[in-house]
Amino acid sequence: MHGGAALGSRGRDVATNRGPRGPTPTHIGSPYSARDGAGRGSFAPRQAGIGQFGSDMTTQIDVARLNETVREESQQVQTALDEMRKVIVGQKALLERMMVALLCRGHLLVEGLPGLAKTLAVKTLGQVLDLQFSRIQFTPDLLPADLIGTMIFVQKTGEFAARKGPVFTNLLLADEINRAPAKVQSALLEAMQERQVTLGDTSHRLPAPFLVFATQNPIEQEGTYPLPEAQVDRFLLKARVDYPKQEEERQIFDRMLSGETPPVSRVLKADAVQRLETRAREVYIDDRLRDYMVALVTATRRPRDIGLVDLAPLIAFGASPRATLAFSEASRAVAFLRGRGYVVPEDVKEIAKDVLRHRILLTYEAEAENVTTETVVEQILEHVEVP
Repeated sequence: MHGGAALGSRGRDVATNRGPRGPTPTHIGSPYSARDGAGRGSFAPRQAGIGQFGSDMTTQIDVARLNETVREESQQVQTALDEMRKVIVGQKALLERMMVALLCRGHLLVEGLPGLAKTLAVKTLGQVLDLQFSRIQFTPDLLPADLIGTMIFVQKTGEFAARKGPVFTNLLLADEINRAPAKVQSALLEAMQERQVTLGDTSHRLPAPFLVFATQNPIEQEGTYPLPEAQVDRFLLKARVDYPKQEEERQIFDRMLSGETPPVSRVLKADAVQRLETRAREVYIDDRLRDYMVALVTATRRPRDIGLVDLAPLIAFGASPRATLAFSEASRAVAFLRGRGYVVPEDVKEIAKDVLRHRILLTYEAEAENVTTETVVEQILEHVEVP
């Protein structure tokens, strides 16, 4: 497998992944501080107040008030997570990614081996949220009408009327999405991108919010269809589910022996979900972090620019601009979950694999050398300078 250049060869501090220069200081009078108490770059906005340039500069963010508001409202999400943990043992990363997708109003693709509670996790989220929930089991004989509905002839009126399908919901579980043929995927693509469905000559808006949480099995090939790249790119995140730890599996075993499924409560109503979505979009992103996100995405297209010469032949196509937008939305949602009103580099790093793994296409050479997108993203994170 190809490896990248050593971190130290670019004049960087290997331990901190910082370049020879420190964090770029902000301009005098800026509402954002350049350093925090520990001497590191601070990405939190300063306290609001009248700056040296007069009252016109008072559009500054009150960081204390913003953090307090975010901390209070993020407790509602934590309450929902606690309810889900009554049913789901472990899988912390998956549950948090589901909440990130919810806060961003984005679609989530969950990939994992059979028996890892992928479907159960999404069903439990549907029970915790006071939203309309539908599940569709994708099969090779599924038709677009089974998903979006169709036009039927009403004999009494002598006219055609729209009979809406199960896609008209708030949270749609597309179970084993890669088992459906291309016609079904194209029908779902319109719903995912435009959040509308066309029946006959009329377009019908889908309920708000509308989210698609899809699952797929990575090992089965018979009776499956590769998802179109255009559709995969519409998923905000792609989460991977791994086997539970030994103690977690023992806990699952004990629960199944008892035969009792703990009840969960509906803790988030539709208006609360929309309010939390709005609050998550208010989380502040420093200009340096915006440059960092763009640099990560650009590095997937031109790895030579960051010294990863050996990686270039392994990448057929890099991430699209949707990846940059996904970084912006998902990193703010992660910061919101952590009770912060601003994004830090750790938020970007935490979500990087989920944002990029389904947006990077590798060459046959990479497959021959057993290089995965996980490996590619890890090397890019190591070589792109952290602000």
